[in-house]
Amino acid sequence: MAENTPSDPAVQATPVRTQSDGKLFGWLWGRFLRQHRGKLIIAFILMAIEGSMLGLLSYMLQPMFDTVFVGGDRQAAYWVGGVIFGIFAVRAVTTVGQRALLTQIAQKTEGQIKSDLAQHLMRLDMGFHQKNPPGYLIERVQGDVLGVNQVWMALVTGAGRDAVALIALLAVVLSIDWVWTLVALIGLPLMIVPSQLMQKFVRRKSTNAREVAASMSTRLDEIFHGIAPIKLNRLEDYQDQRYRGLITTRVRVEVEAAIGRAMMSGLADLIAGIGFFAVLIYGANDIISGEKTIGQFMSFFTAMGFAFEPLRRLAGLAGIWQTAAAGIERLQDLFETDASQISRADAITDLPDAIGNITLSDVDLLYGDAPVLNGLSFTAEAGKTTALVGASGAGKSTVFNLLTRLNDPVKGAVTIGGTDITSVDLGTLRSLYSVVTQDAMLFDETIRENILLGRKDISEEALQAALEAAFVTDFLPSLERGLDTQAGPRGSALSGGQRQRVAIARALLRDTPILLLDEATSALDTRSEQMVQAALDKLSTGRTTLVIAHRLSTIQQADKIIVMDAGRVVEEGSHTDLLAKGGAYAALHAAQFSEDTA
Repeated sequence: MAENTPSDPAVQATPVRTQSDGKLFGWLWGRFLRQHRGKLIIAFILMAIEGSMLGLLSYMLQPMFDTVFVGGDRQAAYWVGGVIFGIFAVRAVTTVGQRALLTQIAQKTEGQIKSDLAQHLMRLDMGFHQKNPPGYLIERVQGDVLGVNQVWMALVTGAGRDAVALIALLAVVLSIDWVWTLVALIGLPLMIVPSQLMQKFVRRKSTNAREVAASMSTRLDEIFHGIAPIKLNRLEDYQDQRYRGLITTRVRVEVEAAIGRAMMSGLADLIAGIGFFAVLIYGANDIISGEKTIGQFMSFFTAMGFAFEPLRRLAGLAGIWQTAAAGIERLQDLFETDASQISRADAITDLPDAIGNITLSDVDLLYGDAPVLNGLSFTAEAGKTTALVGASGAGKSTVFNLLTRLNDPVKGAVTIGGTDITSVDLGTLRSLYSVVTQDAMLFDETIRENILLGRKDISEEALQAALEAAFVTDFLPSLERGLDTQAGPRGSALSGGQRQRVAIARALLRDTPILLLDEATSALDTRSEQMVQAALDKLSTGRTTLVIAHRLSTIQQADKIIVMDAGRVVEEGSHTDLLAKGGAYAALHAAQFSEDTA
């Protein structure tokens, strides 16, 4: 079969190292399964009992035929029948017990892997998330984990029950005639090489299938988040074709993987057919000559029939394991991806209340190989408002990423009150900031929860004060459920101005010493802008405030204005001073004024 690779450009083929089966299972066991070893041992005991009953059942066929049917012993029918009934009763009880235990373990393990992986991904730096779209990561957390969990449960069940059943049945056939046993297994060596080839094939196809599944999730995530531009640009058919192409690829790869897994079971069927044919021809002579009884032959033949079924399932498990191995490798690769922005072992966790000036000293920053900041230096004085202005791409938003350590500079230093921020614990550092951006990020929760963000230490009086200061109380009466109204996906149930005011109320309750405002009013109408600007003025009082502004009219009262171009400072000063200089700021002001009056 031809090798298939995802053709859609959204497919992010992740290079995953191929490891031995032992190392992969060892990683899964050590990280997630070891804590359940007590219940796993009990489940294995129950599975062993269930599997061994097949051997006992086949063994009981000899007295059933020779003693009861051929010998005519009516009394023996009672004890033989009682034993057979007991076998089925034991199988029923052990099946229920081990299934209940394994399901509990499987569900807890799946939940733990998903929780740990989501937590790990949230802690990775922005560079990782810029390379891996949300839909792709959602599929890794949901699809990969679910697939691995389902597969390992099948593996544990098969390995525990079928392996013991196979051993028990082989013991029965060996006790009857070891020569018959060798004859029955004559074709077994034929499975070795084809099985190895099929396992490699299945793992490769399973890895491809998981990558295509991740790309499908990415495509859907982009479609639904971009539904408005898709409709406006009439892209429905275009996006449908791209998604259908991924489905076609997914179907082809999954079918090929299924064929590979089925071929392993098919090989077992072929070996079983050869074995039955050989033992029937060879054993018939012993029965006809009287060397063996009909009961012995029926017990042997039944045991071999039972044995080939778990052998067939165990052969199929080799393919199932390759599917699991592909997912486990992908999960392990994610778990072992480290964040570049981390807290040092000796990081500072306590900062003084008066944090001091914010200073950038000769800072360089690259995005990939592209320079974004070039020797950027300026100081934002404590307790005052500093505005950053400049054309798009000047590096204004990047400054905020540096301050919050979403990105680290390749050269230079960022200090707060003379303390290098890389020496401060990440949690402590980020607790210094309240951020209000142009596109206020709200969750699909109630307005109350979007403001509190899980905090339980906020009194109703403090909440009400924040609502009033942010002018949220102006629109709450128009909502059917007030504060308990759902904000909708990404806050879509609220207008832009309402979302901004909710974000400001959130920032007020954080009560941090530093305020970062990124184009917070640029997308609003005049009335909403006036209300949001009034709320921002209240919020910035007494705080060190950095403002990224598109509308220069909103920052004329700033204590200092920093004019940036190509990642460096070209001018700084007050609004009046910069206009008097007649430089870059004056040109920006004149251009914007002419646009506003045109």
